[in-house]
Amino acid sequence: MPSIDYGTDSMAWVRALSHASDAELYALIQTPMYDAMLFRHADAVRRIYYGTDVYIRGLIEFTNYCRNDCYYCGIRRSNGMVHRYRLTKAEILTCCKDGYALGFRTFVLQGGEDMAYTDKTLCEIVSTIREHFPNCAITLSLGERTRESYRLLYRAGANRYLLRHETADDAHYRRLHPKEMSLAHRKSCLFQLKEIGYQVGAGFLVGSPFQTAKELVSDLRFLQQLQPDMIGIGPFIPHSNTPFWDYSGGSLILTLRMLAILRLMFPYVLLPATTALGTIHPQGRELGLKVGANVVMPNLSPTGVRRKYELYDNKICTGEESAQCRSCLEQRVEAAGYHVVTDVGDMRRRKLTK
Repeated sequence: MPSIDYGTDSMAWVRALSHASDAELYALIQTPMYDAMLFRHADAVRRIYYGTDVYIRGLIEFTNYCRNDCYYCGIRRSNGMVHRYRLTKAEILTCCKDGYALGFRTFVLQGGEDMAYTDKTLCEIVSTIREHFPNCAITLSLGERTRESYRLLYRAGANRYLLRHETADDAHYRRLHPKEMSLAHRKSCLFQLKEIGYQVGAGFLVGSPFQTAKELVSDLRFLQQLQPDMIGIGPFIPHSNTPFWDYSGGSLILTLRMLAILRLMFPYVLLPATTALGTIHPQGRELGLKVGANVVMPNLSPTGVRRKYELYDNKICTGEESAQCRSCLEQRVEAAGYHVVTDVGDMRRRKLTK
């Protein structure tokens, strides 16, 4: 493996990683000796672009029905142990009203691929949120839909769309998903979303079954091709009612390493410190912020349904009220040396400072 030495200038690391060879990326992914430099420069670059600002997104998990049967997911179609639910438009709007009062200016509507929510129903929900909260961003995370569906939702008022590709390696994708699902189709959806005008988020699991450094490099190369506005990654955490129940989960250190690499390769990107990271380590989200992350996503869903949206085992923050969750996270962010801002929080292409 090559020896990595890009100097002491953090922006030199950005320039180097934007043209890094596969061998250099393998070295950074697999070799602990570079962690201290990697983490230090990643934090420096996030401060150059975003200062100490951390954006909060209000997450509303509005349905745990899903037509898909992904082998790693706790709400997969074949899991008969799930207590299914769907929120009404009125319930979703109440979540937004509560979140707005708490300072949230981005709402993230996330759910399984639940076809009971037709384009008409979803457009009515989105347009109602847009009418009530015109100064807020609306992010959707609804999985794979048709181009026309994406277009209608965009016209109804949605700004952003999150669609994690999970793995950019086709052979690996087939080992994580049933045969009716296609990586080519998922990638096509991401490019369609960009063409329509959404701010687009992609991302992948870290430490998923059968994953090696080769697959992680493939993820980085795909993201270079896509150039997303947001990148969401998190450690794989097994769920007890899935085919991968007895596989080892993704590690904290590898997830932090990938966050740092992403910040340096995509210095402008919006990069969450995820709930999954906080689930595998008590200070996981704070550690994520210290290596380049600049977004956190407290849960605005009604407390009565939070435990039912269980993508993986032992998910944190399922019993907290929205205000409690917001306050707790703000204290954690401040303790880590950053500052929660009440802002829509768009991606910044330009640096704050030289």
